[in-house]
Amino acid sequence: MNWDRIEGNWKQFKGNIKQQWGKLADDQLAVIAGKRDHQAGRVQESYGISKDEAKIRLAAWQERQKEMEYFK
Repeated sequence: MNWDRIEGNWKQFKGNIKQQWGKLADDQLAVIAGKRDHQAGRVQESYGISKDEAKIRLAAWQERQKEMEYFK
């Protein structure tokens, strides 16, 4: 699944993101609005991890979304 699809269906994916990164508040999710760089920055800030680690975790989440879509 490419990120453009996640961004285009942001409302649908917000619930999945909230499950994965529960420390992200609803107002933060509104600011992110599906933008990958924004999300990586918010995950980095909220979890106190490096930008590279945030990107790795975000990529892993994206892969899991792809797998979930495959098994529907």
